[in-house]
This record gives sequence, C-alpha cells and structure tokens, in this order.
Amino acid sequence: MPQLKAYSKLHLIIFIWGFTAVLGALIHLDYLVLTWYRMGLASGFLLIYIFYASKERRLLFRFDIKQQMRYVLGGIIIALHWLAFFYAIKVSNVSITLVTMSSGAFFTSLLEPALFKRKVYLHELWLGLLILGGFFVLLKVEHVNFFGVYFALIAAFLSGLFSVLNGLYIREQSGVQLSFFQLFYGFLFLTGILFVQGDLSFLPVPDLSDWLYLIVLASICTAYAFTESLVLMKKISPYTVMLSINLEPVYGIILAILILDEREQMPPGFYLGSLIILSVIILNSLIKYYSQKKRIYQ
Repeated sequence: MPQLKAYSKLHLIIFIWGFTAVLGALIHLDYLVLTWYRMGLASGFLLIYIFYASKERRLLFRFDIKQQMRYVLGGIIIALHWLAFFYAIKVSNVSITLVTMSSGAFFTSLLEPALFKRKVYLHELWLGLLILGGFFVLLKVEHVNFFGVYFALIAAFLSGLFSVLNGLYIREQSGVQLSFFQLFYGFLFLTGILFVQGDLSFLPVPDLSDWLYLIVLASICTAYAFTESLVLMKKISPYTVMLSINLEPVYGIILAILILDEREQMPPGFYLGSLIILSVIILNSLIKYYSQKKRIYQ
C-alpha cells in the first residue's frame, strides 16, 4: 500500500507538471523573467511554510559548506532547465515541448548507473531508445519548430541530470530543505543574470491574470510538486520517476488542447509518436512490477 500511495502521488505531481507547461504559454512574460518570478515566489512560499507549518525551521540555520555547494549546483541546473523549457514553449508550443522532454528518460538511463554506481540494465537502455524512436516519429510531422525542439532537448538533459543528482542528495536531507535552498539559489543565479544584463531595474510588472497564473505556478506547480517529487525519490528510483514523467506530455497535451485550443492542434503523426512513448511507459511499469514480484517470492 505505501508503494501504491507513492505511485499515485507521483502521477498527481506529473499531472500538475503538465499544467505547468500550459501556464507557461498563458503567462505574457519573457522566459527569463517568468522563470525568475517562478523561483522567487516558490522559494518565498516554502520559506513561509518552513517557519509557520514545518518542524524543520532549525535546518535553515545549519551551515555546511558541502551541502550548500550541492544546493547551489542543483539550483543552477533547475534554473537552466526551466529557462530552456519555457523558451521552447514560447518559440514552439506546449505539445512539441512536452513530447521532446520525454527524451529525459534516455538521458537518465545513461546518467543514473554512473552516479549511483550500479550496473546498467539492458532493458532501461532499450526502453530509452524506444522513447527516442517515438520522439523521431514526432519530428517528422510538419510545422515543427526545430529551434524549440533543440532547447526542449537541453531541458530534458538537465532534467535527467537534476533528477539523478537529487536522487543522491535526498538520501541524507529533507525534501523541504533541499527544495527551498535549490529554488532560492536558482533565484539568486537568475537575479545575477538579470543584473549583468542591466534588466533588473526594468522588470515588467505582471498584470492581474499573470499574477494569478504565477501564484498557481509558484505554489502548487513548484513549491508543492517540486518538494513532493524529491520526497518520492526516497521510495521510487530516479529512473522510474523520470520514465513516469513521460506521462507529462499526455496530460499536458490534453490540457493544452482544452485550454489553448487551435494553437495545440497537431497532425496524426504527432499523436502516433505520443502513443509509442505512452506504450513504453506502460511496458516499463510491467517489467518493474513483475521483477519486484519475482524477488518477493524467491
């Protein structure tokens, strides 16, 4: 039952992340400014939670240089990931960006064995390659913005790297603590970029609808979902998390068609590629289920 609860929560988070992409398309802000607001607001929400609703307030006052460097690295990686992700959405659309992001499972299958120092399972590589096969089917459809695909691939690689690194870090740290510091350092990193560019004093002020979208994006889609995804890594392997995240395009595309309508209508080949990816996710779940069942009864 605890494992079933963990998987159910994981899919709720993935659904929320699918909605994140739609919010990125709805918010009328530059991708850099959008990411800056997201990380700043989310770290603020988490800080409030830590002080008023969490038992982990004391953790903020412990300074370990090794841990802080991990937080800085994670914050920079997630900031760069979201920059590439939102840029891809702005220059292409939600559907293309989300499906391209599915290649993150392939990157994770290469990174996880090296960082976790375990053997490479052949089925993980095959499943990753099958996902890439579905991805290449998608690329054959017309009206695909390859610049958007390129940045979505960068976002996918960074997502895989971030997932694997946090799979290591979360073993020793609280999910809330890890989330807050990574989001906060990512916010400082983006503030530095804006300062160097000279844009910090000319930041656009969001209108009312953008503020509402930003609050939902920062609170539910970031502070909550981001923290819970890290906590789940204590119960589910980073590869399984990353492969399950390939359901994000399915949820996101359905939401995008319902909310954004004609901007997200795609040719049949696009949905064929998406179906291939979904089938691989189901296949991976079956393989893991039967392998765990076999170990139990041995």
